[in-house]
Amino acid sequence: MQIATPYLMFLGDVPDRLAAKTAYGIVDWRPEWCVGQTRLPGCAADLGIPDLTIAEGVGRGARTLIVGVVNAGGVLPPHWIATIVEAIEGGLDVASGLHTRLGSVPAIAEAAARHGRQLHDVRHSDQRFDTGKGTRRPGRRLLTVGTDCSVGKKYTVLALEKGMRARGLDADFRATGQTGVFISGRGVAIDAVVADFISGAVEWIAPAADPHHWDLIEGQGSLFHPSFAGVSLGLLHGAQADAFVVCHEPTRTTMRGVTHPLPSLQEVIDLTVQLGRLTNPEIRPTGIAINTQALEDGEARALLEKLAAEHGLPATDPVRFGVEGLVDRLVAEFPA
Repeated sequence: MQIATPYLMFLGDVPDRLAAKTAYGIVDWRPEWCVGQTRLPGCAADLGIPDLTIAEGVGRGARTLIVGVVNAGGVLPPHWIATIVEAIEGGLDVASGLHTRLGSVPAIAEAAARHGRQLHDVRHSDQRFDTGKGTRRPGRRLLTVGTDCSVGKKYTVLALEKGMRARGLDADFRATGQTGVFISGRGVAIDAVVADFISGAVEWIAPAADPHHWDLIEGQGSLFHPSFAGVSLGLLHGAQADAFVVCHEPTRTTMRGVTHPLPSLQEVIDLTVQLGRLTNPEIRPTGIAINTQALEDGEARALLEKLAAEHGLPATDPVRFGVEGLVDRLVAEFPA
């Protein structure tokens, strides 16, 4: 799948920032690809880039409209279809990370055929996967796990990739979600893989490698989330992780989309080790990543110091304070 850049980001009328996390992720890590945003009335998300009509986006060189949103079930709201058709008629390809296939919507499919435009459904892969085997394979792997969805698992591994490469380590980000695929150009939206093949798909994403190479695997969901724990478990087993970093957002009291309370960091560490030992008996935690966006600087630093002392692990906000401590721990735990 080759998606043409630059992008015009479409946010629809999403109710909050988290619902547009795909778009935010692309803008954060590939800002040079984003010419502007198109929003419908009532949209509560703002990427901080120019608001453009479809025609204005085309005029600024956009080649693909990115449907940069997530929602429960990954559905395409019917009232968004007109904007997508307008983009196709204006000369843009369209790429989406929703579960609904763009081509399954007659108006979109007909417009694309009539105008010769490409439709990219990032959540749907033509790659065939084997079932996971759990056989030890060379190379080193780190997985991000979380107390909840949308707590910074992708941002943590992207920051780690940058930080580890700066230290001369051989490390690659491995995408398991639609935003990551948009950012990296390779990967699999793991939540769209048939359940029997989830761990096998992760083995394909992060195959056997040089013994000192690190695959940094983007985590999904949470082992404690009643909606998504199955995906998280398959990811853990397929990753065969040597190391994991626990990600957390400290202001939440319940998990996103449900009424269940958040687990503690220690509960996540203990369960990840217990379940991860099935495919790697030596799995271990190497750090804590906290999304401190909602906290003042002093409050954030105090929380990180407290958590580091409690758990005996480096704790940081990878975006706000960097990943030096996390990289130091990896180097110490896994010497070359």
